[in-house]
Amino acid sequence: MSDCGDSDAGWIFYKDRPDWSDIKPVPEDDGPSPVVVIAHSEKFEDVYDYFRAILQKDEKSQRALELTKDAVELNSANYTVWQYRRELLKELGTDLRSELDYVESVIKISPKNYQVWHHRRVLVEWLQDPSQELDLTGEALLHDPKNYHAWQHRQWAIKSFRLYDKEIEFVDSLLSDDVRNNSAWNQRYFIHNNHTGWSDLNVQKEICYTLEKIKFVKNNESAWNYLRGILLHDKRGLNGNGVVTSFCEELYKNRCRSPFLLAFIIDVCEEAIKKNETNGFHNVERAKELCSALATKYDKIREKYWTYLRDRFEKYVSVNGENSQ
Repeated sequence: MSDCGDSDAGWIFYKDRPDWSDIKPVPEDDGPSPVVVIAHSEKFEDVYDYFRAILQKDEKSQRALELTKDAVELNSANYTVWQYRRELLKELGTDLRSELDYVESVIKISPKNYQVWHHRRVLVEWLQDPSQELDLTGEALLHDPKNYHAWQHRQWAIKSFRLYDKEIEFVDSLLSDDVRNNSAWNQRYFIHNNHTGWSDLNVQKEICYTLEKIKFVKNNESAWNYLRGILLHDKRGLNGNGVVTSFCEELYKNRCRSPFLLAFIIDVCEEAIKKNETNGFHNVERAKELCSALATKYDKIREKYWTYLRDRFEKYVSVNGENSQ
């Protein structure tokens, strides 16, 4: 949606419409010395001059509602237009179901527009009917799996109206299409955090699920981050889950040098050191060795970070002595 619509077939300017002759348009006021004057089309200026006029008059009429639709078509991100449209809908007692259909059409044209998603949310709240929201957001995410506004609206609808039942299946389908879809991993965490819970059984099931995905694509940062998130809910911690540590060591033994694997093992080492539970695999020397490998070969773009971390482990040895190894 833009302001380039002067050549619309059959368009009649508001200034030329007899039923608007009682309204004096209000031009945009850029102040006495505007730094940058935006060049709007004649149609844009006409519509918004009349919108400002009805806004000043606080006119609540059907024609005002139709005018807001023209204003949205020219700039769907204008907060004031949407806010005034909501006031008109309430005042006029407009059919909100038809408004839902209208908003859906705007979303399809402008799917990353915060204002239209907010308008949709208000309508659903007024109606207390979320029955279309999963399908609507699902379609938006089919076109763009990382559409933040669609995810935000979906999470709001799910949490507000307890629509969790089939969400894991939806997330599974997205991860089957793209195992690196960070938004889908985030949604999986959202479901467990807000609905399923983190019982020991759920934690172990999610660990197994995630390890299978990592096995499929080892260099997948999203899955490794999700694994860390799950283990926050494991009372044994990072270094106490034998399934996870054995999996990591098996990957390492088989020459996997994903920077995310190495970084994870470093975290395991750090936790083991802090808990005084070091062993042959997880200790200061191993952590230093992996930091050096990341800095010089496997993650050189973050060389300074890994060098800093290696130096920190070195200082830990000098302060706490060799027994930390």
